Amino acid sequence: MKNQIKHVFFDLDHTLWDFDRNSGLTFEKIFSLNKIEVTLHDFLSIYEPINLNYWKLYREEKVTKSALRYGRLREAFDGVGVVVEDDMIHHLSQAYIDNLSSFNHLFTGTIEILDYLKEKYQLHIITNGFEEAQDKKITTSNIKQYFKTITNSDMVGVKKPNPKIFNFALELAKAKPHESIMIGDSLEADIEGAHKIGMDTIHFDYNDAHNSHGYKRVTNLKTLINHL
Repeated sequence: MKNQIKHVFFDLDHTLWDFDRNSGLTFEKIFSLNKIEVTLHDFLSIYEPINLNYWKLYREEKVTKSALRYGRLREAFDGVGVVVEDDMIHHLSQAYIDNLSSFNHLFTGTIEILDYLKEKYQLHIITNGFEEAQDKKITTSNIKQYFKTITNSDMVGVKKPNPKIFNFALELAKAKPHESIMIGDSLEADIEGAHKIGMDTIHFDYNDAHNSHGYKRVTNLKTLINHL
């Protein structure tokens, strides 16, 4: 399989771009600017699982973008017991998007592995993130030059694991499934979605939490060199 791979597709958030770290720094900034009195650690411990659940609902077309942006904050503040008016929730939801790309920590090994892979493969991104936010992240973290194509769910109208977004990305890249591999953190969205249309996969299990499934798996990006 390794010898016939020509195209490497990456997820962005939680795979190359260290979402949790950058998100935490963004909340710290906007809470300070807007004088929101909340302990950041307590807020994030409530917010992060709520956010993941909202993204699952968003992938399944069960909530809209605006409902996701509002709901995850409303439920997190309610969960931590801090009273925040609806107008401020809406303001914070936009401020979060506006400021998120001002922090651009990448996972350890991102630049090294991209430098290694670019000499051997065409590199691409497939992301479920919002187009305006993802473009800023890729540009300001200085990784845009590595990728031949970037496919996001706003372009296609569906999200991973829907086969339409993978097929769209393959067509954009002029790639065939059997010569392509998908690398991402989400078993459902990235790995199972790509596997179902015939792509090879590598699960980036950055929390080292899933060692019992049957897919190829790495816990550090640098070890992709052992597979590619």
